[in-house]
Amino acid sequence: MKNISLPIRFGLVTSAVLIAYFLVLALVGKHTNPAFSFFNALITGFGIYEAVRFKKLEDLTGFSYGEGFKTGLITGGVATIVFTFFFLTYATEVNSAFLTELLHTIKGGFDADIGMVTFIVAVMGFATTVVATLTVMQLFKKTGNIHQ
Repeated sequence: MKNISLPIRFGLVTSAVLIAYFLVLALVGKHTNPAFSFFNALITGFGIYEAVRFKKLEDLTGFSYGEGFKTGLITGGVATIVFTFFFLTYATEVNSAFLTELLHTIKGGFDADIGMVTFIVAVMGFATTVVATLTVMQLFKKTGNIHQ
């Protein structure tokens, strides 16, 4: 359990920041604009970066690419799952008009229900997690270059 407690903690903090960002957007009426969701990738990436950085600081000699990659995936996965449940709760219980407003903003003529939109939020979160983890691990991997 100790091996995954760090990424779970960082995942929970990252999800709290994602939720806070969404609620701030809701306060100013911009939460239905999908363009603002691009900042979610930066929040998730920063959470993954910090989790991997702390993991490497815990064990400088035993840190491996696989260990860092696992830390990033768990951190982003926890953040995605928690945020997706929050999103579902918000769209169904807090603001039932949210889905209609969101689909109207997109103007795609989609006939989507809350299950489809929630699934898309989860897939986007997991995709962001994989890409952010691969990106962050380029900074933390051990190099095989020979020093001259």
